[in-house]
Amino acid sequence: MLNYFQKTKIVNNTFIYKRATLADFREAIDEYGWVVYEKAINSKLISEITTGFETSCLLRREIQVLNGIDENMEGTLDHLLEKDNFAIELLSKFYCHREIRDFLGGNYILNGINGVINTKKSNSYIQNIHRDIRTFSSESRYMIQMIIVLDDFTIFNGATHFLSGSHKLDIKPDEKHFNAFAKQAIAKKGSIILFDSNIWHAGGINYTRKHQRALTLGFTKPYIKQQFDYPRFLGYDFGEKIDNDLRQIIGYNARVPASLQEYYMPVENRMYKADQG
Repeated sequence: MLNYFQKTKIVNNTFIYKRATLADFREAIDEYGWVVYEKAINSKLISEITTGFETSCLLRREIQVLNGIDENMEGTLDHLLEKDNFAIELLSKFYCHREIRDFLGGNYILNGINGVINTKKSNSYIQNIHRDIRTFSSESRYMIQMIIVLDDFTIFNGATHFLSGSHKLDIKPDEKHFNAFAKQAIAKKGSIILFDSNIWHAGGINYTRKHQRALTLGFTKPYIKQQFDYPRFLGYDFGEKIDNDLRQIIGYNARVPASLQEYYMPVENRMYKADQG
């Protein structure tokens, strides 16, 4: 295992978003398992996202405490796709659409959209060495992750650690090896980090007094079950009001019928469309 990482060739995995090519992505994601795109998202949208974080965090924290699952969950904001917040606008920008389609081989859907607030007191599960998909596959690609950097990622405030190349190995590295070879994703606010869901990584420790916030999104092939039933949560009527590309990403074209009335439909009205894999 050690020899693999020592022999990794030098490939650039940091690019200016608007200048990056698909070839850049393919080479970097294959070699490293993660890619950084700088200057991807404008400051206005970043501000809108961070403004909504406090209210969203309080609501989710209340439910976590009420249900007795608050330990190691502080600063986690799960499933932020709502009608009246930043999420619809963000998804409608289709950031890295070309790269995600290429990685997954065609149509894809949102698997989850979550937030993280990393503070000096944080003791979240995301700081453990983990990967974001439980079923490892080196040949078939099922899922890709995106981190949207809302505050600069630095070595001092908990930038995510990635073990480059580990997306090709179905072995969890021990802490000694991970700490020796993992690299932190140093990135400015407004950057996007794309990574293969097979890669072993860990949230960093924030040694500063300021919060470090990030948005994390997962995208999968359409036949993979979503973490949260976004179409049903938003309402099927809402899906009729948005454009076709956004309908696709949110998951409206890959729904599961819940009644015989929904199942026995003409082809054009079926809840699971024919082009979803």
